Amino acid sequence: MTVQYFTTPKGEEMAVLPRAELEALTEAAEHARALADYRAGRMPGLTSEQAREFVAAPSPLAFWRKQAGLTQVALASAAGIAQNYLSDLENGKRAGPVELWLNLSRVLDVPVEALVEAE
Repeated sequence: MTVQYFTTPKGEEMAVLPRAELEALTEAAEHARALADYRAGRMPGLTSEQAREFVAAPSPLAFWRKQAGLTQVALASAAGIAQNYLSDLENGKRAGPVELWLNLSRVLDVPVEALVEAE
């Protein structure tokens, strides 16, 4: 790892590293958190078939809705939104406010982190 350390005029210790190394460290940390969440029961596990369905789904939201056995109309109704708005969320055409994602996670009984794609 290539890291350069320096101290700012205010005395703050700083480190600079190449972007690729930062991204690799960030990805490793995300995987470690996901594994810890799974082991602690905070994140649902998937069978091999479910994993294939997850990868094939247009979004995590669409996957978890189908796993819950809900139609778009049923989930939209339970979440208090229009079906076309839910469709836009599932297809990445709209982002939606945090409160909506929290509500969808409660309705689907999955952590909100399971519904959003990491970028």
